[in-house]
Amino acid sequence: MDMKSLYLLIALSPLAGSLVAGLFGWAIGRRASHVVTILGVAVSAVLSFKVLLGFLGGHAEVFNGPVYTWLTMDGLDYSVGFLVDSLTAIMLVVVTSVSLMVHIYTIGYMQEDPGYQRFFSYISLFTFSMLMLVMSNNFFQLFFGWEAVGLVSYLLIGFWFKRPTAIFANLKAFLINRVGDFGFLLGIGLVLAYFGGSLDYRDVFAAAPGLAQQTIELIPGHPWNLMTVTCLLLFVGAMGKSAQFPLHVWLPDSMEGPTPISALIHAATMVTAGIFMVSRMSPLFELSDTALNVVLIVGAITALFMGFLGMVQNDIKRVVAYSTLSQLGYMTVALGASAYSIAMFHVMTHAFFKALLFLAAGSVIIGMHHDQDMRNMGGLRKYMPITWLTSLVGSLALIGTPFFAGFYSKDSIIEVVQTSHLSGAGFATFSVLAGVFITAFYSFRMYFLVFHGKERWMAAKHDHHSHDDHGEHHGLAPDQTPHESPWVVTLPLVLLAIPSVIVGYLAVGPLVYGDFFKGSIFIDLARHPGMEELGHEFHGALAMGIASLTSLPLWLAAAGVALAWFFYMKAPRYPAALAERFAPVKRLLDNKYYLDELYFAVFARGSRLLGTAFWKFGDILLIDGLLVNGSAGLVGKFSRVVRKWQTGFIYSYAATMIIGVLALMSFWFAPLILR
Repeated sequence: MDMKSLYLLIALSPLAGSLVAGLFGWAIGRRASHVVTILGVAVSAVLSFKVLLGFLGGHAEVFNGPVYTWLTMDGLDYSVGFLVDSLTAIMLVVVTSVSLMVHIYTIGYMQEDPGYQRFFSYISLFTFSMLMLVMSNNFFQLFFGWEAVGLVSYLLIGFWFKRPTAIFANLKAFLINRVGDFGFLLGIGLVLAYFGGSLDYRDVFAAAPGLAQQTIELIPGHPWNLMTVTCLLLFVGAMGKSAQFPLHVWLPDSMEGPTPISALIHAATMVTAGIFMVSRMSPLFELSDTALNVVLIVGAITALFMGFLGMVQNDIKRVVAYSTLSQLGYMTVALGASAYSIAMFHVMTHAFFKALLFLAAGSVIIGMHHDQDMRNMGGLRKYMPITWLTSLVGSLALIGTPFFAGFYSKDSIIEVVQTSHLSGAGFATFSVLAGVFITAFYSFRMYFLVFHGKERWMAAKHDHHSHDDHGEHHGLAPDQTPHESPWVVTLPLVLLAIPSVIVGYLAVGPLVYGDFFKGSIFIDLARHPGMEELGHEFHGALAMGIASLTSLPLWLAAAGVALAWFFYMKAPRYPAALAERFAPVKRLLDNKYYLDELYFAVFARGSRLLGTAFWKFGDILLIDGLLVNGSAGLVGKFSRVVRKWQTGFIYSYAATMIIGVLALMSFWFAPLILR
């Protein structure tokens, strides 16, 4: 099999499964629908691992070429094409492996849902869209994949379309992403206008150094650096897809979708698209320190302030959602520090342990009969041992415990940002260090509330009469106890727990400090030497883990775990007392900094007020009132006056004619008389 056929098979296998399940699922039934979609994703996953092993072994060649020419205009081809290099290979494995686990997990989680076949069709279609995005070799195809994942995420978040909250959440996600995508499209427009009329990455990157000092005037008389404007507009797209402040507000509400979607969209695929895109565009971003500074600061704000929100959540899925936001901030900080390889390394490690935490949360929800409130849990360790153990592994990886996967990527981010010479590096360093303590606190707050302590679900049984929009019970009935999930749910947990432990140790050397990304990622080491400085200090994964035992991040993480244990296991009265003592701060966090209200007041209500003003003053008063009805009314009034002259009597017309003649004579002869 030639390379083009191999890559086509990787991309199109999930699409084939999606079409079969979506169009013929009603005929082939549930079992065949999940078999065909899982088979399609499994083929992609196996072949993706083959591609990655080829690049790790050093014998794979970069593929960069067209697959199908869509349009030829003015001598330029706009094609569907693939660029498969080491950067693509990492994303292929992450997307397909996590998607495969989610597909298997879905068999158990959605087994009683009437939209079973439709769900499998959607998640396979999402996988195909993401593969088209990461394999693209031009901006045209990149934008196709970019919009396709946005469209399918809209369908998945609103999968339970009879729930008003789900419809609100998917509409919110769609609209917020349109804001980001508008900036992204403007950035692509600048590329098309100034980079030689080509949208091919190879041509754009080759032309970029020659345009580094070129300026454009967005406002006449005020020149802006072309590269800075282009990068900032592209990054606006990344802010929407990767949920960076202030375009992050869609992601927590998207928890209204089924839990497998939370793992697929919010751990490994859609939200990492922005991180991947900026890494791919490193030859452009390296030419603008201003753009890198913006990336660095936005990431730092997201990492710190989204972590604060995770500390006050009671819905188990929302805790993991805000954790995702915070970790995406860490990745963005790495991008701003020109540590693209570390950002992608954190994308990979985070995909495994965050997908694990999302799926573990879903397993808890199954065991608790769809009660998601952590205040109604506790003591689940003895009822759900596999979920408990895998959740512990995911939590330890998330907080950066030495030798776990998250440790190698998070600590590398913290170290590299400290070497950055950008003006925003000081704030970013504080944010990522403070985020270590905050992450450890909310992660183990969730862990202790769910799996240890008093069995609060015993008391919650008496309040099991609430129903969702499908008429289903929330929580445990009096004759029920929590239970472990079926094997199709727990097997993906175990399979995701393994890389959550070992993948960082195995991959940190070649991926971060080796030549794995050579040729895929560009860094101007003369201006941004952070990665080079870090490479001199790296002496292997084992030495890195041992050295961290006395480092500040480890002590901050330990302090966060200890405080969570003290507050929620030893002295649970203190959190309530602190919430009462600092009620304004608690209210600010509960209301998510009032950003939703601000957006509603400024944009939603403001748009309505602006529309009303245009309607009443522009349409009714100016157009209808003055121009249309006004001109008609003026003609009518004039006609009513003139009509009175039409009497039908000859003597009236004669008198009028005489008066007219006298008036004309007065006009002509008056100057002669006066002279």
